[in-house]
Parts: sequence; structure tokens; C-alpha cells
Amino acid sequence: MIKSQLKKIILIILLLISLGFIFVYSSRKNMNNKKTTVVFWTLQLGSYSEYVNNIINEFESNNPNVKIKWIDVPYSEGEKRTLAAILTDNPPDLINLTPDFSLLLAQKNALYFFDKSTLKQFKQSLIAPLQYNGMYFGIPFYATSAVTLYNKQLLSGNIPKNYDDLFKMVPPKNSFITMINFTENDTLLKLLNKYDINSYDKIYSEKSISLYKTFKELYGKGYIPKESINQTHRDSLEKYMSGQLAVIVTGANFINMIKENAPSVYKNTEIMPQLTGDTGLYDYSLMNFVIPAKAKNKEYALKFCLFFTNKKNQLDFVKMTPILPVNIEALEDDYFKTDIGTLESKAKKISAAQLNKLQPPLPYFENRKELNNLSSNYIQEILINNSDIEETLKNFSQDWKNL
Repeated sequence: MIKSQLKKIILIILLLISLGFIFVYSSRKNMNNKKTTVVFWTLQLGSYSEYVNNIINEFESNNPNVKIKWIDVPYSEGEKRTLAAILTDNPPDLINLTPDFSLLLAQKNALYFFDKSTLKQFKQSLIAPLQYNGMYFGIPFYATSAVTLYNKQLLSGNIPKNYDDLFKMVPPKNSFITMINFTENDTLLKLLNKYDINSYDKIYSEKSISLYKTFKELYGKGYIPKESINQTHRDSLEKYMSGQLAVIVTGANFINMIKENAPSVYKNTEIMPQLTGDTGLYDYSLMNFVIPAKAKNKEYALKFCLFFTNKKNQLDFVKMTPILPVNIEALEDDYFKTDIGTLESKAKKISAAQLNKLQPPLPYFENRKELNNLSSNYIQEILINNSDIEETLKNFSQDWKNL
């Protein structure tokens, strides 16, 4: 009797031990199968979903413990949704933004910072705007650099090399030499920056006064459209496609629009590098990624981002859309050295070369929109109300300083 009970007790103990081993093994297995989810936001890349998903699938295959959750956000909602998400305790792990808005977040200590060595795969001049207090807050994604298109039929061989040459030209009959969108965002400020006029003390200077006198003369003589004061770059494109403009500085992405909507103008169009001011440097635009300071998976977010922007993935992307890679090896690829004679091919080669001579962007500060408004108001005072240039720029300088 006692032996029988002892056997039962031993069996129960062995059973409990076995169940314990099974439980521990199962728990460990479940832990091993549990994946880290990296939430990844982009700005309006939905039309490239196959490209993005292929990269995600390859990364997940190489990192089986990681799951990438991709969310594409409309461009117009990017800043608003990012700000709302960053204020929570569970923001996305990786977000596609502009450098200006990224810097604003960095100034609020809302982003994860890393040192320069992390960004060694990128062209170093392009990462310059992505730092604050000596540390980097952004990973570059892609760049663009405008080119100059001109109508050979209208210019008849008199090709300007820079803005100074262009401003001295007399327009062909029934057309204009160009169109400057004086009041559209920071267009005028970017043009002034090409002359190293980029601060309140420089806006009231001999160089600036001389340039504004040129604007007034061009406007007064009708060498540029009266609509320059209130219309957008899209309107400039329309005028170029209708044969009203001899020269336009624009993104390479608009070449196909000209080809489709104005084939006769496209046929007479030639391309050259972006017009420059007296610095001789080219401006550019940049998109980047950031990792929020409160992100739960910073390490994997950074690893995925560097994979997303490696040479192969960057080259695949630029072959689908007229943008420029930021990866050094991708930029040095023969793809950007080959010219097959088309405008698109020439634009690709020219714009990539321009990244070797970049104009430093305007210094960013929180009141940039107010500065844009001041710039618009004062150019209208000069061109429309015929205000004294020196006095107007003196007031502009003071208002800029007050910002």
C-alpha cells in the first residue's frame, strides 16, 4: 500500500517536472518568435509601394526578428501628424521629414542624436544642414537640384551663364526673358542667398540695393511678367510651355510635363546648369529621416534607415523618379555620368554634378514664415508702390532683425 502510494507520488513529481520543462521550452520559443515592430512613416510615397515593400521584405528576411510597419502620410499632413505623434509616449520609430522641420524638433530635444560616423555612407556636404550643437539629428533620404531650361528659338544663341547675364538681356519680341516668383514662399530669399545676401545686415547693403534696382528695372520695362509679383512656379511653367518665357530655372521632374503638354517647345528646349549668383554655387533641396527621442526601437530604426538608403536601393529609386541619391557610392555610379542625348539624361548628369558645388542653405529659424511674408511685402512695395529702394530695404533690415 505504502509502495503503491509512493509510486504515484513519484509519477506525479515526474509529470510536474516534465510539464515544467515543456512550459519553459514553450515560453522560450514564444519569446524567440516575438518580433520587434519598427513603425516607419514616409511622405507621399504611395505610388512607389512596390519599391518600398521590396526593401522592407529584404530587410525582414535578413532580420527575422524585426517587422517593419510602413505608413505613408500625405505630404500636407506630415508636420501636423508628426508633431502630434512626437508628443505621445509611443511615436513612430522612423519618420520622413524636411530638414527645416526636423531642425525645429531637434531644437526642442524631441529627436535622437548620433555622431557623424553614423552617416559615413552619405555625401558630407548634404548632411551639413542635419546637425544641431555639433550632433546629427537626421539621415538624408534624397536630394534635388534645379536646372536651367531655355528656348533655343527665342534666345538665338545668346545664352546666359548666370543671373547677371540673364538680367542684362533684352527679351525676344512678344516674350519675356524669365519669370521670378517673387512672393512664392522663400523663392526670392533663395535667389538673394546666391549673392550671399542672407541676413538682416546684408539685406541693407550696396549689393542688395543694386540687385533690387535690377528687379525694379526688369519689372518696369516689362522684361519679366507683371504676374511675377503674385503667381507661382506652376504659372511660370505654363508661360514657358506657351512660348512666353525664354529661360526658366526648374526641377528636372518638370521636363516630362513640357514634353507631354508642349511638344513644339520641348523640341526647341535645351538644358544647362542652374543659373547662379556671384557665389557661383547651386542651391538644392533635401529630404531626410529622423528618429524621435521617445522611439522604442531606435537601434533597429537606424539600421533599417541605413539599409533603405544604401547604394542599390538609392539607385533603384532614382531610376524611377528624377531625384538625386545622397549615398556617395550611388552618386558616383556611371548612371549619373551617361548622357544619351535626351533632356532627361542631360538633366540627370547636370543636376548630379551640381551637388559638388552647393550653396549653403539659408540659416533656419522658427520665424521663417514671417520672414517670407516680410520679403513678399517689401518687394511689392518696391515694384508696385514704387517705394524708395534704400529706405524700403532699411526697414526690411530692421524688421528682419526684430524677428
